[in-house]
Amino acid sequence: MLVLLAAKLLGRVSNATLHAAVSLELLHNASLVHDDVVDESAERRGQLSVNAVFNNKVAVLAGDYLLATSLMQVCRTCDQRIIDLVAVLGQELADGELLQLLSVDNQQFSEAVYFDVIRKKTAVLFATCTKAGALSAGADEERAEQLRLFGEYIGLCFQIRDDIFDYYDSKEVGKPTGNDMAEGKLTLPVLYVLNATCDPEACAMALKVKKGQATPAEIARLIAFTKEHGGIEYAFRTMEDFREKALDLLRSMPGSDEVKVALTAYLDYVMKRDK
Repeated sequence: MLVLLAAKLLGRVSNATLHAAVSLELLHNASLVHDDVVDESAERRGQLSVNAVFNNKVAVLAGDYLLATSLMQVCRTCDQRIIDLVAVLGQELADGELLQLLSVDNQQFSEAVYFDVIRKKTAVLFATCTKAGALSAGADEERAEQLRLFGEYIGLCFQIRDDIFDYYDSKEVGKPTGNDMAEGKLTLPVLYVLNATCDPEACAMALKVKKGQATPAEIARLIAFTKEHGGIEYAFRTMEDFREKALDLLRSMPGSDEVKVALTAYLDYVMKRDK
């Protein structure tokens, strides 16, 4: 949707737009299949993951096949700029996952590192979609970069909203409460609270989370502590800031008001979704 809407905002949906959209959808799915292997996840959005249905070998090969097909599709855009974008996206997604793994050993509770990770492992996908759509419609580099940044803001909102889900018990989301912490990940709500309170007990539990040594009871206490001290509200405020930046960019761009309404609705859905 993002690729098609970005193209339509600045011109028209062409064959290059369609091939770019297919390529990015396939690359996205390839990354999810591989991520579930890396994270040893049995579920993806409430459904069994490929590695759970089959095994890790099948999942890795299936992801590789999707990736190869993605590259075939992007070549059919016949636009070197879009081909370069997709190639760099593959690098960035892998780099983001590696950065997240390395950050587990970091003893600091850094929001800067958190945002670096989510820009590379999530927001870059949305940013590539909007920029590829713009380029496929013949946009110049300046306008394409504006749309890239618009997509990045959407992606940041998407990941923060995803991280908030981890603090609530809902089977519809597709992962149990505290799943991120069980995997050694500290996300924005708890990072904010740890830095705002400097509570020794909470910090000690957070370090155990990073080392993979926290018990389910300790994770539950850390989640409760995060909620009690405004971590969820802070994450929502941060999302709202990114939303306003995205809308300011959208208002400054030329193009169809109808498409701008659609892109605004897309952004609002990302922020208000419940799974």
